[in-house]
Amino acid sequence: MFQLRRVLTYGLEKLASAVLTIFVIVTVVFILSKLVPGDEARVVAGPTASLTQVEEVRRRLGLTGSVFQQYLNYIGRLAHGDLGASEMNHAPVLSSVMAVIPSTAELVITATLIVILIAFPLAAWSTLRHSRSGETIRRVLVIVAAGIPSFWLALVLQQVLASELGIFPISGNVSLGVSVPEITGASTLDALLSGNVIAVGNSVWHLILPAFALALPYSGQLFRVLRAEMLSVDTRLHITVARAVGVQKGRLVTHHVLPQVLTPAISIIGVEFGALFAGAVLVESIFNRPGIGSYLLTAVANKDIPSLLGGVLVIGLIVVLANYVVDIAQVVRDPRLRSVEFGS
Repeated sequence: MFQLRRVLTYGLEKLASAVLTIFVIVTVVFILSKLVPGDEARVVAGPTASLTQVEEVRRRLGLTGSVFQQYLNYIGRLAHGDLGASEMNHAPVLSSVMAVIPSTAELVITATLIVILIAFPLAAWSTLRHSRSGETIRRVLVIVAAGIPSFWLALVLQQVLASELGIFPISGNVSLGVSVPEITGASTLDALLSGNVIAVGNSVWHLILPAFALALPYSGQLFRVLRAEMLSVDTRLHITVARAVGVQKGRLVTHHVLPQVLTPAISIIGVEFGALFAGAVLVESIFNRPGIGSYLLTAVANKDIPSLLGGVLVIGLIVVLANYVVDIAQVVRDPRLRSVEFGS
């Protein structure tokens, strides 16, 4: 009961920190809206709009009064879940963003799984083999993680594997002629829910290339952390004793080393999950996948400031939420962190 109270207290502290972070994000987004060159209302209304139309846009966007009053009005609207309305179709920004988030979430979750499937086995293998080949793999992956952006890798993979070799589709989330009913907005999940096996395979086929392009650089970062942690754990006394009594290397890594590195791994995966959401913006655009990336680029092209700011704000909120969930998961999993956090 006492431990549960500690976890709840820790959760409330982290929640307060998350709320403060969200407040900072909201403030930054508001400031960015004021950095638009020229008259914001004129930019949105267009160069051919009359003064009456410009004033109507100014009123609709809440640009009347002092900047501080505009900020208070902005906070008040956000508190009621009002991100404004799109200047393209006058639809509520919040509902429009939430409609495209599932498609992006599908891509990001798939990329996260690929990161894990690449990083964990390679880290375990390179830990088992204290050899030159393991060190070579480490260096190559670290170079990839540090030097190749996801969007550049996406362009290369699209050109080679899609355009030239035709192994994967060039763009979209399903092929022409494949019908997937829109249930959640995530094409693979929708195909599963509708029981269409062909559509499931087709959707996964479209998902592999962008997910891999998004995941590969981040898998190198996770691999580097995992390998360092595994090598550190591998030298501890209980591991040395287990090795001395004849425990096989494979069992040693899977049953003794891996459980010890899960806590830092969860932390890294949580951070990368948020980064993957941001990286998905350009990757989605390259592969012409419906999602937050296409939504934001369309908003930029049409000078739809409410949609642009609303989309950026939602991405920021998702990153904060992901980090909060990771913090709680770490403390629940590892009781030692409770003692550290509470100074006992």
